[in-house]
Amino acid sequence: MAFRLGIVGLGMAVAPHAKSLVDLRDRVEVAHAFSPSPARRAKFGAQFPFPLCDKLETLLGDRSVGAVLLLTPPNTHLELVERCAAAGKHVLLEKPLEISTQRAERLVDAMSAKGLKLGIVLQHRFRPAAEKLRENLDDLGKIVSASAMIPNWRPQGYYDQPGRGTHARDGGGVLLTQGIHTLDLFLSFTGEAAEVKSFTTTTPVHRMETEDLACAAVKFKSGALGVVHATTTAYPGFPERIELIGTEGTALLEGASLRIEFVKKPSFRFSTEAGGGGTGADPMAFPHDWHRGVLSDFLDAIEKNREPRVNGAEGLKVHRFIDRLLQSR
Repeated sequence: MAFRLGIVGLGMAVAPHAKSLVDLRDRVEVAHAFSPSPARRAKFGAQFPFPLCDKLETLLGDRSVGAVLLLTPPNTHLELVERCAAAGKHVLLEKPLEISTQRAERLVDAMSAKGLKLGIVLQHRFRPAAEKLRENLDDLGKIVSASAMIPNWRPQGYYDQPGRGTHARDGGGVLLTQGIHTLDLFLSFTGEAAEVKSFTTTTPVHRMETEDLACAAVKFKSGALGVVHATTTAYPGFPERIELIGTEGTALLEGASLRIEFVKKPSFRFSTEAGGGGTGADPMAFPHDWHRGVLSDFLDAIEKNREPRVNGAEGLKVHRFIDRLLQSR
């Protein structure tokens, strides 16, 4: 019998998850797809063959449902995760954890106190090129420099949507909403930062409350030095780039492509045909394969009683790093 899961939130973020759940139908069954909006339920129901639900209490009260895929706005996450924990449901949570690190910590603690699995949707770790870099990471030797560039584009219409780019709903701008994916992947390679010196601003390109440009110099606990540059002003949007320079070679991870130049052995190339990473005007312009990887790992974690690859503790690392980028000005 397939594991039963409920979806909470049927907005923009749901499509790649729903496609992944269709792919994984031999492993997982969607028992309920909930939204309080009749229009969103109707639109979703026309696209995907899952039972619709108009009351959250129906989903949470269904004892056959083992987990919740939570895809609602960031400022709703704490309350909803607490309700899921009280109902004994594991949670796979869309990023960011919450609008502040303090609320994110409470969220993680709520799941931990009940002994439930919490996975965070930071799917860049599951991109094939990123996984190839992880396989070759030790061969780079000691990392002496590590940098991340996130040249995204969002038109003003994106921020004109209610709540977009506000502290109250999103918790932040380019760092917490767009850059978090690349920054999470970046930290998984570099480890924790020791010192951060940064500048952030809202440029004339956008009318919005939070930052659309951040630039920082970073010294890592390993001793490596590097820079972080993240923006949603880079028209029309370009692939994110992570650069790792080691004593034995240099790795350049750019979108779906990886290039490694080793000092003493042949170079390495890897690329997939998959499209962009949602760096342009359409934030959902990417394949759903990476989300399928997140979901598969989450199901494995439940079945094998282990932590998801990106659990609450891992998610808090990037939240704390973003705090430092915003506070070290």
